[in-house]
Amino acid sequence: MNDRASAPIPTGAGEPKSRISDFPGGLRVRATWGSSGQAAAVFALSEVGATLVDHGALGAGAEGDPDRLCRMELRVETPGGAWAVRLATVIYDEPRAIHWDDAQLFVVGYGFTVYAFGARTGALAWSHQTGTPVVELIASPRFGHVIVQSEVETWAIRGDGEVRWRLAHSDVVGAAELIGGRLIVTSINGDVQAIDPDTGKQGS
Repeated sequence: MNDRASAPIPTGAGEPKSRISDFPGGLRVRATWGSSGQAAAVFALSEVGATLVDHGALGAGAEGDPDRLCRMELRVETPGGAWAVRLATVIYDEPRAIHWDDAQLFVVGYGFTVYAFGARTGALAWSHQTGTPVVELIASPRFGHVIVQSEVETWAIRGDGEVRWRLAHSDVVGAAELIGGRLIVTSINGDVQAIDPDTGKQGS
């Protein structure tokens, strides 16, 4: 940990949250996030010894001063060293992440934005605005893209950041998962939709 003094927590906000997760490829990830106005408290928990880049200005609605929004710091420890990034979003959100091994990318969904970083270096490969909160991220060697599921749209995004296909939904999506080779999308009303994850075509 660094030796910065603890930062005050805004009135009515809880303490920043932190979670440590292990991913394939020997990656250990610590995510720390908080409410709007908690940037100082979130960053007070930073650890030394990692290359740190602040991408807060890329978050939807972060123009001007990202620190007035909800902030998150992600630290990724790899067999070759550690890297860290800071992100911002207009809504309080728990980050989602996957290690997309085939593309050698670490993909993070936070708020209305998805970011793809070099898994070993932390270099930003691309970012994508979703317009609504990210619900799920899915990658599989069966198809050459990552599935980004937001509340109202599904995207298939290639390793170079290009959108392969996009599908809009009439109901708000609450969950998405791969089952039997199909992308199963479930709305908050319980309606279920089966999608070909390779082409985006709908059907049972």
